Amino acid sequence: MTEQYVLDFQDVDETHVAAVGGKGANLGALSRIEGISVPAGFCVTTDAFRRAMAEAPSLDIRLDELSRVDPDDREGIRALSAEIRRIIEEIAVPADIAEAIIRAVGGLGEQAAYAVRSSATAEDSPTASFAGQQDTYLNILGSAAVLRHVSRCWASLFTERAVTYRRRNGFDRGAVDMAVVVQRMVLPDASGILFTAEPVTGNRKVAAVDAGFGLGEALVSGLVNPDVFKVRDGEIIARTVGAKQRAVLAVPAGGTREVAVDAERQEVPALTDAQAVRLVQLGRRIEAHFGRPQDIEWCLVDGDFQIVQSRPITTLFPIPVAGDADNHVYVSVGHQQMMTDPMKPLGISVWQLTAMAPMQEAGGRLFVDAGRALGSPASRTGFLDMVGRSDPLTRDALETVLDRGDFVPSLPDEAPSRAWTGDASAPHEPDPAIVTELIERSQASLAALRRDIRTKSGPELFEFLGEAFTEHKRILADPLNMQAIMAGMEATWWLNDNLREWLGEKNAADTLTLSAPDNITSEMGLALLDVADVIRPCPEVVAFLQGVEDDGFLDELAKVAGGTEARDAIEAYLDRYGMRCVGEIDITRPRWCEHPTALVPVILDNVRNFEPGAAERRFEQGRQAARQKEREVLERLRALPDGERKAADAQRMINQVRAFVGYREYPKYGIISRFLVYKQALMAEAERLVEAGVLADREDVFHLTFPEFHDAVRSHQVDGRLILRRKEAFASYRALTPPRVLTSDGEAINGAYRRDDVPAGALVGLPVSAGTVEGRARVILDIADAVLEPGDILVTAFTDPSWSPLFVGIAGLVTEVGGLMTHGAVIAREYGLPAVVGVERATRLIRDGQRIRVHGTDGYVEILP
Repeated sequence: MTEQYVLDFQDVDETHVAAVGGKGANLGALSRIEGISVPAGFCVTTDAFRRAMAEAPSLDIRLDELSRVDPDDREGIRALSAEIRRIIEEIAVPADIAEAIIRAVGGLGEQAAYAVRSSATAEDSPTASFAGQQDTYLNILGSAAVLRHVSRCWASLFTERAVTYRRRNGFDRGAVDMAVVVQRMVLPDASGILFTAEPVTGNRKVAAVDAGFGLGEALVSGLVNPDVFKVRDGEIIARTVGAKQRAVLAVPAGGTREVAVDAERQEVPALTDAQAVRLVQLGRRIEAHFGRPQDIEWCLVDGDFQIVQSRPITTLFPIPVAGDADNHVYVSVGHQQMMTDPMKPLGISVWQLTAMAPMQEAGGRLFVDAGRALGSPASRTGFLDMVGRSDPLTRDALETVLDRGDFVPSLPDEAPSRAWTGDASAPHEPDPAIVTELIERSQASLAALRRDIRTKSGPELFEFLGEAFTEHKRILADPLNMQAIMAGMEATWWLNDNLREWLGEKNAADTLTLSAPDNITSEMGLALLDVADVIRPCPEVVAFLQGVEDDGFLDELAKVAGGTEARDAIEAYLDRYGMRCVGEIDITRPRWCEHPTALVPVILDNVRNFEPGAAERRFEQGRQAARQKEREVLERLRALPDGERKAADAQRMINQVRAFVGYREYPKYGIISRFLVYKQALMAEAERLVEAGVLADREDVFHLTFPEFHDAVRSHQVDGRLILRRKEAFASYRALTPPRVLTSDGEAINGAYRRDDVPAGALVGLPVSAGTVEGRARVILDIADAVLEPGDILVTAFTDPSWSPLFVGIAGLVTEVGGLMTHGAVIAREYGLPAVVGVERATRLIRDGQRIRVHGTDGYVEILP
């Protein structure tokens, strides 16, 4: 195919990104939209870029060196990128390319002024904007100057900031080429940015216009505070006029300069209200063309708007697809499940098929539509109370929506859900046999699943799994299961509420639930201490484990002294807990039994930090502390007026909480146990697809939904492009932070604590486990990176049950996500760890190694000097 070095805007659209980059492709598309004016221009293509780069053989050597530099080595990147830019700028533009550019400039007007702008192939994409990463040159006069600035744009692919941005966003050098946009300059009266969705809240129905005098560089560079217009449904709903003291104007000899704005004009709006509304109407037309909210650069010239750039707003959290025009209020499932990372399509699909409530996907996360619960007066109060006990931030976010009055439609009263009202009938005389019976039922169902799935393969497997998912939900929906869960939760709430009222004591249930029986998650942490006891006396085993990198290490372990016993202990642990892992609600995540090296750092910490028999001692100490607290509480209650009745009620609820609170963790264990069985069978099918040449890699099925996987097994056909798109989408979702509450307008609401009872500068959160502790903060985002010392305080984003083995070795806990009855909180109380959860941005505000004080009773964290 003949190389093309120059393409006019009229010859390109969104499908030409590889040839003209993101900016060039979008400008070509904009020029085709009816009613949208775009200054004329052309693109110097990536063919020209590659041809010019070939003129400098030394460039490849420097690029190879740059690819090997650590992304965090700023000095190394700075030095190499500067040398690469120098090499590129010294390349003489090949004659045929220069001729094509000069001819294109002549066609638009040799005497005209031009904007020369970089347009990288990864720029202005739906997943990464690359805004400001490469260079733009304004008011360039003459074809010779245009050629020089084309070379500078090529070189700007290798500015320090551009190289670092690409490395951090997963783009390697070979994946990105540079085109250049050459566009006739316009000399605007005003210019600025239009966001077709409110960029802070995400509301898709509100557009935001930033406006200033002169060229838009004054706004982009932060030189002025712009006028800001908020527009909804064709009306201005908010307006702020900035003090625009400076402006950037074109200079007749070329280039730009900064000038002072006359005092009498500084607070005159750069646009009229009517102009702002008209601009938003144009923006809606552009948004409709591209199919997503846009960040648009505009200029006002002689009363008409010219569009000089449009790119997707990549920071907005996607909205679940509802299929109707009604208002919806979505609550994050991840914040309840302690897993706010994105899930892959197979993981989302399997969780949806096995969940008790309908769930919608957006941004790789799951949400529940709370509109019906909030719309019905009969269920609203109970639902908000339930949510508030778990996570006050989510409740506050929901109340923020309700306070608007018109967003959530009122629905007829209906019988409230027992799960929402906490109306499960807890037994008045708790019978531990209920818990035993439920555990036996779960184990019997799991054994039947393991037995029956062995003979299933191909389409028959998927039909069998459909039936297994039904059984899965039947177990969860068992009224006895809900009764047992609610019995423990309601007893906890009763004790905390009443003992605070009667005795002035906060969170008394925290101590009363220490070492409660049948808590499978706390037992998991203690059991790893027992594994460490087997390993500790064997220095050869310890040395071997310190060098482990491969997941097949257990086979080699038996070859060292004491290795057989150590291997048996680890395998026994994996037999009971190997189905667990970080982010375990996503079936695609590697389980401990698949990736046992994940446990090695924790085992070695336990070997180093604990004495033999620590698990048994720790459990017994907790049990004794709970008994002592029970005696103390009952004695104090009996001394009160009507004390015998209060003590009798408290004794009954203490018995109830200790009988049932441990079971709170078992249903999740049962779910994840079944997930491992499902996964092993599904991965066997994936292997068959690889053997048949249908898939390149068995983990490609992670990017298919369950029905799509089923279709692939039936048809032996897979759309490879779909899998590639899903992989790219998943990568983009990792950069997004899911909100606690999301409306169908796209507004992301995270709520606030609204407290005034904490010290200045303290980080506010939710108190979930009583006590105060001071120590070194260890900010850990991946359990595999955990190296802890006695007295350390774990600071992390969230903790699902897989983090529990770390809890035995820490002194306190701080998380960004969590609630009173979520797993991290339950286990923190079980182990007696002061804990504060729901601390917004804790992993960014607290530095690793800082000393902090955790107030687990009052719900705040102090960063100490």
